[in-house]
Amino acid sequence: MSTPKLTIKDLHVAIEEKEILKGVDLEINGGEIHAIMGPNGTGKSTLASALMGHPKYEVTKGSVILDGEDVLEMEVDERARAGLFLAMQYPSEIPGVTNSDFLRSAVNAKRGEGNEISIMKFIKQLDKKMAKLGMDESFAERYLNEGFSGGEKKRNEILQMMMLEPRIAILDEIDSGLDIDALKVVAESVNSMKSPEMGVLIITHYQRLLNYIQPDFVHVIMNGRIVKSGGPELAEKLEAEGYDWVKEELGIEDETVESKA
Repeated sequence: MSTPKLTIKDLHVAIEEKEILKGVDLEINGGEIHAIMGPNGTGKSTLASALMGHPKYEVTKGSVILDGEDVLEMEVDERARAGLFLAMQYPSEIPGVTNSDFLRSAVNAKRGEGNEISIMKFIKQLDKKMAKLGMDESFAERYLNEGFSGGEKKRNEILQMMMLEPRIAILDEIDSGLDIDALKVVAESVNSMKSPEMGVLIITHYQRLLNYIQPDFVHVIMNGRIVKSGGPELAEKLEAEGYDWVKEELGIEDETVESKA
């Protein structure tokens, strides 16, 4: 399987005619872990939603290319089948649909008609990955995210990623709502999937997560643009000193561009 490559060039995104992303440039290759950090309201979650095709977010300029294909021309389901995956910050509850039914349908949709996974093979894979995440077997028959705690929802998102094996995984604040033990389990699962066949984009407020999932690259987003990039040491400096030094160094004025980032 070829090494995936996601290239984002000069991406501009608006909500209700208000520009949020103002020219994001980023390239993610298989085997790489990128982390995007930034203050509240700077465009982090907007980037994730726009990449997955959320209808609320209008791309007004720029391009997103995955393995030579134009992502912006794809419907949401086509993006997922092409290998994009989003672990959401606020996963939806879907009463009446069990975890196992949802996951098997998603796996089969990605594999394509005529190449569906057998029920026995699916159950074996699901049981193995749930055990790795410390999830009780009963989760398979519970309705999707219904009544789940915040930590259970985040583990469930990582379970979906492990079952679908995406080419590019976008993890939007998977650390929020996790206690330290759950964080370690989630991080170990993400680390176990690191390979040349998958690139990872982590969106987070805090360096805490990056103690357990070490990024190859750290990017700071402010005012809708990536303004600074570096290695893991950049995240450590942001944790210790905050973002004011970045603003002062680059002459950036305070501005928030979205209600939730």
